[in-house]
Amino acid sequence: MSDVQRTIRVMVVDDHPMWRDAVARDLAAAGFDVVATAGDGPQAVRRAQAVSPQVLVLDLNLPGLPGVQVCKELVGADPALRVLVLSASGEHADVLEAVKSGATGYLLKSAGPEELIDAVRRTAAGDPVFTPGLAGLVLGEYRRLASGPAPAASSNEPKAPQLTDRETEVLRLVAKGLSYKQIAERLVISHRTVQNHVQNTLGKLQLHNRVELVRYAIERGLDDA
Repeated sequence: MSDVQRTIRVMVVDDHPMWRDAVARDLAAAGFDVVATAGDGPQAVRRAQAVSPQVLVLDLNLPGLPGVQVCKELVGADPALRVLVLSASGEHADVLEAVKSGATGYLLKSAGPEELIDAVRRTAAGDPVFTPGLAGLVLGEYRRLASGPAPAASSNEPKAPQLTDRETEVLRLVAKGLSYKQIAERLVISHRTVQNHVQNTLGKLQLHNRVELVRYAIERGLDDA
């Protein structure tokens, strides 16, 4: 267990007490700092705003306020928040709606404890984490949206920020769906260097997370380069 993992603040939201407690217990045993739990939508929003978790492990089916609305409200208020949806539903519409509301990843409840622990760790690092098969769905949807007519350019629009060659190279691999680890291995650089390039690119493009970055890259055809 790394010291970094010990400092990751996690909140668990699920309306089933036994499941919620089991997930919180597994994450705490793995060394995460579980700062709060919640059993409904409004409670989730209030507690998350009070304790400021880094990662929100969120069920979609919540009383009071749907999970996608919780996600949208909290990520809108704090773009640095990472949301990992943990749901029993693998329906494509649910996955896409969660991602569009700001979720960083989507894991089915059939995942084992080790898979969940790894997913939370990777989510905290900024990696998009999806149950196998769902990542391709999300990328495919972004490609479909990007294939639509481009908005008319305005003469008042600022010029696109200039990225370095290495930032563009990293962005191209992000658009292809590679993880930070895979990008680091491909470019023979460290995982931390990849993270730094991604953070610099997010700042230059005024984007909030890697999901938005993937869409930006696909809209510009970088995934086909």
